Amino acid sequence: MSENKTKIEIKKEIDKLREIINKHNYYYYVLDKPIISDYEYDELMRQLIKLEKEYPEFITPDSPTQRVGAKPLEQFKTARHLTPMMSLANAFSEEELIDFDKRIKKNIPQEYYNYVVELKIDGLAIALLYENGILVRGATRGDGIEGEDVTQNLRTIKSIPLRLREYNDFDIIEVYGEVYMTRDNFKKLNEDRAKKAENLFANPRNAAAGSVRQLDPAITASRQLDTFIYQATFPKGHHFNTHLEVLEFLKKVGFKVNTNTKLCNNIKEAIDYCKYWQSRKGELNYDIDGMVIKINQLALRGKLGSTTKSPRWAIAYKFPAEQMTTIIRDIIVGVGRTGALTPVAILEPVTISGSKVHRATLHNEDEIKRKDIRIGDTVLIQKAGEVIPEVVQVIKEKRTGKEKIFHMPERCQVCGSQVVKLDNEVVSRCNNASCPAQLKERIRHFVSREAMDIEGLGPALIDQLVDKKIISNFADLYYLKQEDLMQLERMAEKSSSNIIKAIQNSKNRPLPNLIYALGIRHVGIYAAQLLAGKINNMLDLQNYTVDDLVEIEGIGPIIAESIVLFFQKKENREIIRKLQEAGVNLSSGRKRTEQLPLEGLQFVLTGTLENFTREEAQEKIESLGGRVTSTVTKKTDFLVLGKDPGQKYQKAKELDIKVIREDDFIKMIEGRK
Repeated sequence: MSENKTKIEIKKEIDKLREIINKHNYYYYVLDKPIISDYEYDELMRQLIKLEKEYPEFITPDSPTQRVGAKPLEQFKTARHLTPMMSLANAFSEEELIDFDKRIKKNIPQEYYNYVVELKIDGLAIALLYENGILVRGATRGDGIEGEDVTQNLRTIKSIPLRLREYNDFDIIEVYGEVYMTRDNFKKLNEDRAKKAENLFANPRNAAAGSVRQLDPAITASRQLDTFIYQATFPKGHHFNTHLEVLEFLKKVGFKVNTNTKLCNNIKEAIDYCKYWQSRKGELNYDIDGMVIKINQLALRGKLGSTTKSPRWAIAYKFPAEQMTTIIRDIIVGVGRTGALTPVAILEPVTISGSKVHRATLHNEDEIKRKDIRIGDTVLIQKAGEVIPEVVQVIKEKRTGKEKIFHMPERCQVCGSQVVKLDNEVVSRCNNASCPAQLKERIRHFVSREAMDIEGLGPALIDQLVDKKIISNFADLYYLKQEDLMQLERMAEKSSSNIIKAIQNSKNRPLPNLIYALGIRHVGIYAAQLLAGKINNMLDLQNYTVDDLVEIEGIGPIIAESIVLFFQKKENREIIRKLQEAGVNLSSGRKRTEQLPLEGLQFVLTGTLENFTREEAQEKIESLGGRVTSTVTKKTDFLVLGKDPGQKYQKAKELDIKVIREDDFIKMIEGRK
């Protein structure tokens, strides 16, 4: 009886944790207003994961812990939508929008109506099916009748609720929206792919669509996708009168709804709002390719009906194309923070999306050769979510024979050092770590928003600090005095004081942001978060081997090697020391009251254990402060021996590593609890 009561209490505790975590997910991913720190959120998740491991019978599909973890599929199944996902008719001019309004008036004369105007997100259309408030299926649009069942991939997107909030109105509901990738995430993804010599995505939409259609949900999860939901179907009826009421309901129950939506009283107001966003779409961190104009009154939608292809009560206004032709006047080479040389096309200025474009990225020398881009070529350029546009193709019919083939320089044009290109890389690099161009870029990265977020330290100021030799690395920022800044151009007492204050405030940035700020090759903010979740202090990373690092889920050998190489360099360890002495936070924030009994000990498991799975044994060791690696090395303290051991046993004997059998292992962990 007491056991049943205990389990009931445990289930209540698990349910309460899920409720709290879902609440914070809603505030963070939907409202963009977090009310607790990342560390506090991680602690809640750790508590839930621990309880669910101990009591797996209480795991439910809608638990926050179940977003990622499904096995890769061999292929996608098809899914039939509750209601056909119809495409919208397109308008490309004001006249066509006015004609649309005239058709509305003709079909429902003497009826009062207004319009809701929304951004047309350039992403992948999806349908999400909920039964009794639980997500049971997610599908792509497909042909509008049937799409691909991509449920396990969509579950990894954190703005999609697995369970609806405050939900008791409907037994079944299907909602529709767009999966998209932000421009920042798209840029990072392509940068990572370029480093690995992988094909680049053409635009954020293609990247989002390709990410959703991965057979392995872990890949989808790593792409940091997002959603906006804009429509719903209620098969058993509803009580809403307007589209705006539906949007409010969707937001209330946990969906992310775009806030840039406007109620317009007539078609003129709707057209003005379309024009407003046509000139400002570059201010968004995601792509839109137009606007959607909808009748607000739901009853009138029913009267207007649909054609075989599209509803009569809505229309999509498509923005003009963002591609233009221009001439490449020159190709220059920029130097990045890792020494990477990036060729950039200097263009005959051309206007795209209301702004003058003077440059376009060419990525690397191999990309130039593949597209056969030459100085003097007439080219088609586009803005595809990039700050700097890119060259889509060369218009070879316009060649005159005077065009010049580009060659990557043999020496860095900033410091004169040798340019090298490794066999396994597509990028050429300046081989001088002290190159002023690299230093400036490293500091710009260090102070950026996702890194140390030091407001006021812009490129012009960083250039002056480096050129005047006031700083020689980013750790020197924490030793700046106000008088150092006052001697620089355009620096007054108040502005210099604000920058010093911003530098001091940055000392308390969370550990993941500091790890990212270091600019270790291949370590983005996601990898930095994974690393920070496994260490207590930045200094711990200095002692990790490649084998240690690859044991962290999500950290592969390329990232691991890059981290080890970074900390092997004396100058990098010196920078870490200076950061520590300046009072910069190097800790993960996890508190410990006493030293754990297995802390500092390294274990390897081999063979089959009778009383534990591999995962359970590893969890026991890690809960007591030990670490488990997959390879026997001189740093291994204990090899835990199970039945039918493999080559690790022989390796341990060769290295004289202490071998313990399972019963000794049990005594060890029981005796040290």
